[in-house]
Amino acid sequence: MTKDATPLRDANFSDQTILRGTGGETHQVAGGDTPVLTTQQGAPVSDDQNSLKAGERGPVLMEDHHLREKVFHFDHERIPERVVHARGFGAHGYFETYESLTDITSADLFQRPGEKTEAFVRFSTVAGNKGSSDLARDVRGFAVKLYTKEGNWDIVGNNIPVFFIQDAIKFPDLIHAAKQEPDRGFPQAQTAHDNFWDFISLMPESMHMAMWIMSDRAIPRSFRFMEGFGVHSFRFVNAEGKSTFVKFHWKPKQGMQSVVWNEALKISGADPDFHRRDLWDAIKMGDYPEWELGLQVFDDDFADRFDFDILDSTKIIPEEDVPVRLIGRLVLDRCVDNFFAETEQVAFHTGNIVPGIDFTNDPLLQGRNFSYLDTQLKRLGSPNFTHLPVNAPRCPIRHFQQDGHMAFVNPTGRVNYEPNSWGAEGGPRESPEKGLKAFPEHIEGPKRRLRAESFADHYSQGRQFYISQTDTEKRHIINAYTFELSKVERPDIRSRVVAHLRNIDEDLAKGVADGLRLKQMPEPAEAAVAPRTDLKASPKLSIILNGPDSFKGRKLGALLTDGVDIELVRSLKAALEGEGAKIEFIAPRVGGVEASDGTWIEAKQKVDGGPSVLYDAVAVLTSDDGAKMLAKEATAKDFVSDAFAHLKFIAYSAEAMPLFEKAGIASDLDRGCMQINAVGDSPRFVQMCRSLRFWEREPFVSMP
Repeated sequence: MTKDATPLRDANFSDQTILRGTGGETHQVAGGDTPVLTTQQGAPVSDDQNSLKAGERGPVLMEDHHLREKVFHFDHERIPERVVHARGFGAHGYFETYESLTDITSADLFQRPGEKTEAFVRFSTVAGNKGSSDLARDVRGFAVKLYTKEGNWDIVGNNIPVFFIQDAIKFPDLIHAAKQEPDRGFPQAQTAHDNFWDFISLMPESMHMAMWIMSDRAIPRSFRFMEGFGVHSFRFVNAEGKSTFVKFHWKPKQGMQSVVWNEALKISGADPDFHRRDLWDAIKMGDYPEWELGLQVFDDDFADRFDFDILDSTKIIPEEDVPVRLIGRLVLDRCVDNFFAETEQVAFHTGNIVPGIDFTNDPLLQGRNFSYLDTQLKRLGSPNFTHLPVNAPRCPIRHFQQDGHMAFVNPTGRVNYEPNSWGAEGGPRESPEKGLKAFPEHIEGPKRRLRAESFADHYSQGRQFYISQTDTEKRHIINAYTFELSKVERPDIRSRVVAHLRNIDEDLAKGVADGLRLKQMPEPAEAAVAPRTDLKASPKLSIILNGPDSFKGRKLGALLTDGVDIELVRSLKAALEGEGAKIEFIAPRVGGVEASDGTWIEAKQKVDGGPSVLYDAVAVLTSDDGAKMLAKEATAKDFVSDAFAHLKFIAYSAEAMPLFEKAGIASDLDRGCMQINAVGDSPRFVQMCRSLRFWEREPFVSMP
């Protein structure tokens, strides 16, 4: 049987013509100023809709090189994902220096106040695969590439200033334990399973980091509202060769903010790209995220007398002991043009430093310096990954490295070695004056595999972190431990973790034990060094105590219905915009609503697609009929009940009360909920929102 085939195309390319497929569909083809589609070799493509066949309905011919090339490239679009930090999101920007730092470093980017250096930043989760959710409880990567005049400098850090382990030799074990269990391939993007907590419970050095990941630091509201840290101690070296120790801090200018755990779970379902979308939208709107680079600068004398070893990555130096000196700002002002070419192919390396910056003997840092090149060769397939635009330095590159897979640039001329006898034609030479030099630290001692005794205190700073939190944050830590360990099947692992917690804080240990309903309280774990109880609280370690003083950069979700008072909507919108915040409208149908005066208000979300978990605060502004209609809608009731349970500030019109009654919270409305009836009420409500959460409500909406 044969079928009639319509003519495939009109061959006239003088202007826009119509291509007709055999199914009758039509497509516009190139003409006029429209560029012509080509193959990778540059040959113009005549037909991108149909493969080459023998006869109208015959087999596809092997000679169809365009089909072969197109499918071949598609089959190879994916490169191996990162072993850790697989799920990431990046953006371009710049770093601006506040002041000259010639007294402590010769690094070129710190010599001239006001100078801007191009930057690329990639944020990420650590444990999850590329397709996991943004809101997993996890460490967040905070990696910054600065394209300086003397080469690329990478500050490859996290949003937590310490790490799980002290020596890089344990990194494969840590990541194996945190990732999916190998026999079953789950769970991913979460540490609530036996393997992770088994490893942690057998590695006391992890106890400080465990406190941080069980805190709200591990569930940030946004990349924009989290701190970043270089984790390790580094060295600054000035022009005279004098060395100073330094730790790097990125301080968000819009303040820190996290979500609550139940909210994180629901965001993961409502919008697994929540953090990505937030950063993208902020930059596209011109609300450019900013951080200030701060330094903790200290000398050998301080390092010698500090209570802990500055080479131990499981320890911090409290800001009360060494204040953070703000020396510049990082601004992200441009989204990537292509996610794969930039965010996916960017390659960071702790070993990428510039003159004036040097390493310390931190064993975790030393191992990272060894590891990254292997990772990049595996992922990007060539030692020439530095030729990719996102990785290429912006300063001149001169060396004798050549060839290799995908070599975009090779040395020119006859000379490809050094030293050589060819004078100026012989290519670049080393420069003892300008070149990168290692600080001549005096080192001696026997060659042994050991852990320094100065690394042996595993609990004292964990206790310091805990006592530095507000009561609300302490409650969150207890709840986080309880949740995570409730997913651990082996009771002995749960008990081992609680035994460690007894060395940090008895109330913490008891709270977790009660939450797990342990039948017997375990004895405290044996400690290599007796935990100290004399370390003072460090208020800088609390998120709540260091929150913002405005609602700037946040988003309010306003649930509207037909007949809503247009003046209330306008006044609320104006108050939020005056604060530097955004309002997003949610409606029963995504087309929008008709306000009281006939004004049409476009909606961004339909009510079942715009839950309150996506917003920092909410408003419910309805007509009488609209509220009665919403009261029958389950997702509308969830909108208000979730906002209430997640401690958000809630504005509402008097007409909206039937919805609150049906949601079961009308009688519980508190000072975090405000009825707005007049235009002047909106500014007062926005002022309330500056606190971000109404924490006083939490004891009444969650289990003790």
